[in-house]
This record gives sequence, C-alpha cells and structure tokens, in this order.
Amino acid sequence: MLLGLSACQQSSEYKEGQNNQGHTAPTTVTIRANHKVLETRPFSNKDDFDLAKKGLIAQEDQLDITHLKGDNIWQSQDYAFINNNGTSPDSVNPSLWRQASLNNIHGLFKVTDGIYQLRGYDLANMSIIESEHGWIIVDPLTSSETANHAFKFAQQHLGKQKVKAIIFTHSHIDHFGGVQGILQNLDETEKTKLQIIAPEGFEEEATSENIIAGTAMSRRAMYMYGKRLARNERGHIDSGLGKGPAFGTFGIQSPTILIGADNATIDIDGLTLNFQSVSGSEAPSEFVFSIPKYKAFCGAELVSRNLHNLYTLRGAKVRDAKLWSHYIDQASKTFSDTEVYFASHHWPLWGKEKIQNFLTIQRDTYKFIHDQSVRMLNQGFTPNEIAENLQLPEALNQNFHNQGYYGSLSHNAKAVYQAYMGWFTANPSELNPLPEKTVAIRYVEMMGGMDKILATAQRQFSEADVEDIDDAIRTYRWLAELLNHAVFAEPENDKAKTLLANVYDQLGYQAESAPWRDFYLTGAYELRHGAPKKGINPAIMKNVLLKTPVENFFTSMAVRVIPDKAEDLDLTIKITFTNLEKSYLLNIKNSVLHHQEVALDVKADISLTITHTLFVDLIVGDAGLKETLFSDDLTIEGSKLDLVHFFRVFDKPQGTFNIVTP
Repeated sequence: MLLGLSACQQSSEYKEGQNNQGHTAPTTVTIRANHKVLETRPFSNKDDFDLAKKGLIAQEDQLDITHLKGDNIWQSQDYAFINNNGTSPDSVNPSLWRQASLNNIHGLFKVTDGIYQLRGYDLANMSIIESEHGWIIVDPLTSSETANHAFKFAQQHLGKQKVKAIIFTHSHIDHFGGVQGILQNLDETEKTKLQIIAPEGFEEEATSENIIAGTAMSRRAMYMYGKRLARNERGHIDSGLGKGPAFGTFGIQSPTILIGADNATIDIDGLTLNFQSVSGSEAPSEFVFSIPKYKAFCGAELVSRNLHNLYTLRGAKVRDAKLWSHYIDQASKTFSDTEVYFASHHWPLWGKEKIQNFLTIQRDTYKFIHDQSVRMLNQGFTPNEIAENLQLPEALNQNFHNQGYYGSLSHNAKAVYQAYMGWFTANPSELNPLPEKTVAIRYVEMMGGMDKILATAQRQFSEADVEDIDDAIRTYRWLAELLNHAVFAEPENDKAKTLLANVYDQLGYQAESAPWRDFYLTGAYELRHGAPKKGINPAIMKNVLLKTPVENFFTSMAVRVIPDKAEDLDLTIKITFTNLEKSYLLNIKNSVLHHQEVALDVKADISLTITHTLFVDLIVGDAGLKETLFSDDLTIEGSKLDLVHFFRVFDKPQGTFNIVTP
C-alpha cells in the first residue's frame, strides 16, 4: 500500500510520556477471556522462538534510526516492554502477545549458506542473496533511512560486496520504498549495471494504488496501525506482520526485468532463480521464487506466519481466496525440493517436511475460508451470520502461523461474501436505510431516551462479570452497537462516549488480530480526545508520485469535483508537459471531468504548458496555486480567471474526518 501505509507515522501524541491515554484497566471479563485463549493452542511450544533466533549473526542493543530531517522514525526501545518469554499482560490477548514477542526479535541472520536476512528494521524483511560476484537485495524495506541503516549493518558484519540486482517481490511500498537507501551506497558503475527485477505490472500498481481513495484509506490506516496510540501494554504492541512500517523517505525505481504470468527462469550474476507469478493474491503484482543452488524458496507475501487479509480494514479491493490457495498449492508442488523457506515478513523455516506441512496448512486455511463461506451464503446466511459461525477445524487450529494476527477469520469470511454477493443481503430493509445519525436518534427515542439507555448499558457492562464468559463477550459486543447509536444521536454526550470508549478498550484487549486491537483502541482514544487535527501530508510520497502516470492524477481530480461549484462550468483545458512531450485535454461539463491524451497542437479554451515536477508540486501542496500561475515553469494561453475558477471546483479532503462520532 502507498498512502494507506504511510499513515503509520509514529506520532508525537504517544511520545509525550508513553501514558495510557485514558485507556481503562482490563475487566474481569477480559482477564478471563484472555486466560481462556491459553487453552486453545500449545503455548508451551517454544519452537518458533528458537527458529526466530536461529542464525543470529549480530544485533544492535539500541536500534535507533532517524529521518533525513533529524526526526526519529524507528526505535526498538518503543517496544522494549514486550518480553520474549511469552508471559502476557492481562490487557493483551496471549496469542497476539506471543506474535508481538516474536516480531521483537531483530538483527542480521544467516538463513543458510548464501542467504541472509535483516529482520526488525522495518515492517518487512530485507534479504541478501550471494551471487557469483556480489549481492542480490530482496525487498529493500519501506524507507531510505531504514534500508540504508540495515544495508550498512550487513556490510559491517558480512563485508562489502557489489550489488548486482535488486528484487521487488511485490507492489506494496514496504517492499520497495527504501530502494534509494541501497542506491546511495553504490558507485556509478554499479548503478549502470544494476538489474532491478519485479513482477509484471509492478510500476503501475505501485504508483497508482490509493491515488483515487487514498485520503480515506490513509485516515482509516491511522486506526489499522495504531498511529495515535501509545506503545505500551494498553496501546499498540504490533501489527501482526511486524512492529509497523517506518515513516521516512519513500522512493521507487523502474524495473529493468519484468516477470510475467508465464513465470521465468533467469540468471542473475551466475545464480539461477525460478519465478512463479502469484499476482492477484496478497498483491495485484507479485511473485515468489526459488534458488536451486541454495535449495531455498522465497515466499514473498504469498505465505507468512499469520492469516493474511482477504479484505484490508483500511479499505481495499477484496482479494481472491480461491486463487490465493491455488497459488500456494502450485508453489508447494513446483518448489517441492525446498529445504529452506524465507519470506518478506517473519522468520524462516527449515526442512522439506516442515515446509510442505506449513504450505499445506496455509493453502487449506484460505481454501476452507472460501469454501465454507460460499457454502453458507448459498444456504442464505448473511455476512454477519457466516462470520459468527465459521470456525477452523481442529486440524487447522493447532498451528500459530495461520492465526488471525493480521487478517481474521471473521472479516475474511465477510470478504468472501462481498466478493460474490456485494453489500446487499437481499433483505429489503437494507435497500434504502436511513443514515447512521438519523437511525441513532430514532433508536434512542424508541428506547426511552439517553438516560435510560446509559443506565441500562452501565448496568449490563458491570454485571457482565457474573455471566458465562462467552455471553459476557457477546454483551460487550452488543454494548458497542448500542452505545454507538447513543454517541451518534448525541455526539457531545460525554457519558455515552466514555462508556463506549471503556467497551472498546476491553474488546481491543481481547483481540487476537493486531489491526482489530488498534481499531478498537484508536476508537476509544478518539472518543476521549477527538479526531486528529492534521491528516497525512501527500508530499511524503513525492518521489513515488513523480513516477506515477499523470493520467492517474486526472482520474483523482475527477473524483474531487464539487457539483455545486462546477454546475455552470463548461470548459476545456489542455495541459502540456514539457519534459514528457505529452498533452492531455480536460473537459468539465455537467459537473463531470473527463480527460484524454491528445496531439500537442489540439486547441482548447485554456492551454497550460508546465513541467511534470511543478505539476506534482502543485498536487502535493509544495507549490501554491498563485505562485504556480506566475511561475516561469508555466505558461498559460486563455483566461486566468477561468483557470482559477476551474481549480476551485475541486474538493481538498484533509483526511481528518470523524469515524467514531458523526
């Protein structure tokens, strides 16, 4: 993800004291629920901790990485409160605490002869593969700063080698955004000869994702990654995939070799790599590969040590569970001689039989979710009913590596329903429902008023401790729904917001999924402290946006037209990019904006000639409209007043909209 991922900036809001931000202590219900989790799987098995530490070459006692501008962007001390002995606090689901403890293990590791990994320097791993005369770098992290730091740490302990190639396994920014941190360490000869290998469609997907709905995705990603939460036992502890992405300087580099759906075997500096395209699984552009010389298989993000998302809570298109399962099955057969598995996240696995079992469990988990969700939807079950009834069979529930630390069984089942059936369950009451606030006001009135609702809710919350634990948890879930109506009916009612925040605290503490935990706790935080004052600055993506096709920006402009301001506008504008030698014709009429590429000599009401760089500066806000209109890098033919009118019809979403209040 692009803008969505960048919303994980470490916030000054939690660094000012590392306090609990008002989050309440775990209740008896939560303590009992979390203790019950310990009965579900073999927590006494510490094999994963041994595997996560295996091959450690070196680690830094205090991993502290700063932004080019001086701000801290990655600090292992933020998570020093998480122990590695598996003993969890009452405010964290023991299964999630276990995953967070494993993800705390960082350093430079030897995977096998010729393969090394840097783990815990960012959300993803950076892998180093020895070729005949140098190194192949796999997935150079999210930011230049973390990639540069990790690369130099590897050089310090492994010696300096020429970089012969860089591999981007897929189109999400935590796997390519730090590429400049590698390139800055190469001499000009290395850069000239450097091969950059990526899956087909990589650049298009990497630069276009989130452009249209990026603002909303970024706002929701603040919830998904706990941007505003303290790093402590009552706050953010992990993301499931890793601690979280580093918020630094992002970049991208164009591939020199693309691997398509037909797969490929290529030679990189004397080393043979066999690729398998898995585009359409975890990412729209992705591959995995094997290295026969080292009997190793890189699983990219097709498989990792958690259940992944079929639907990402920050907002995204639904992923195909059946296709995902098929790709894993294909990989298990294609790379059946593999003796070492490593991937873009988490720690490796050794041994043919163990790897095959791992792939089988991963494959069958996605297939089970798909097949059983479809079975139930064909019986008429709704998404909520499917999510409530779907449970993994015992054979798939005794492993930790397929559990819902990132995705969850519940929201993935709903994703399958959405993929086949959409938002409508066929119940006529859902055809034309009232907006949430209107519904909330009527619910409150129907139930006898706010005072009665809050008194009943407080009593049920307090008395839940004496109920059966499963009934008690259902009471919390019910209170979340009830009190949400109360807050939407009277958003200034502090008693309603406080009680709902208290409920969200407990649901967050109980969650096995790290994104669920962060959503609940961020919801509680914002009920107490309000929405953020500032959204994500698009300028952080400038280096990536400079590689983005300009057509994507015009599409983005079209979805920001404010109809009332554009209603009487009938205008054609030609924009010519001098350095691209391309012209685009924009036509706005009927409050709808269209665009198309045209010949350089096409006439329009207004003609702009501009550099691509200045255009991106205008888009990200590094240049204002007035200074742009009078810049030497811009020429205008036609009415400047009409041009100003044109630019004023576009919405400028700030990404600070309310979520837990109307």
